[in-house]
Amino acid sequence: MVSYRRILLKLSGEALSSGSQNIDSEMLKKVVSIVQSALDLGVEIAIVVGGGNLYRGASLSAEGMNKITGDHIGMLATVMNALALSDAFERNKIPSLVMSGFSIGGGVCESFNHSKAKIDLADGKVVIFSAGTGSPCFTTDTAAALRAIEIGADIVFKATKVDGIYSSDPLEDPSAIKFDSLTFDAAIEQNIKVMDTSAFALCRDNNIKICVFSMLEDNYSLANIIKGHAIGTTVSQNGE
Repeated sequence: MVSYRRILLKLSGEALSSGSQNIDSEMLKKVVSIVQSALDLGVEIAIVVGGGNLYRGASLSAEGMNKITGDHIGMLATVMNALALSDAFERNKIPSLVMSGFSIGGGVCESFNHSKAKIDLADGKVVIFSAGTGSPCFTTDTAAALRAIEIGADIVFKATKVDGIYSSDPLEDPSAIKFDSLTFDAAIEQNIKVMDTSAFALCRDNNIKICVFSMLEDNYSLANIIKGHAIGTTVSQNGE
């Protein structure tokens, strides 16, 4: 089995929806199963969640909304998703904690604290990071890379609806070629869109691998990767 002690799982907001703008209970159950299968292997798990299923600022920005305002709304959407995830974990007897990149009052969730997050992870809690980096103009991909560095994660797993990284969008281009592995430099040079360039660069500079995999295949895909199965696409310093 691959010796990962602590991992960060990046979930898009769409991973929690059934294709429309919502939070889907069946997708929540699927995430719980995926996470439980990894917890059963003794791995500590942190999650960064997006908010695209609830809000996307691009269309409103095109209509004149201030970009910073749009980013703040998007960050709040990630908090909503994080709370829904936490509730699903707790209902399945998985202890969890939500942390926000910016302060939210009223006991809704805690502010991000890397020291406390590491303590809670070591105690067996799933720690869910919301509100991105806490600042506008940064995506949740960048937040995932940053939080992975801050908590000392061994690897970032990005769960998508495609089974890895391709030379082009396989849903649009049937001739697209899947990569089993890539170097960070190659991913950046080829402008691979599955994650932001800044996220690739942060992980490269801090020697944290990225694995892109499909969360739609089965509920054990993450656990099987941790066990050493060749699933998805790995991005690393040397491309191995």
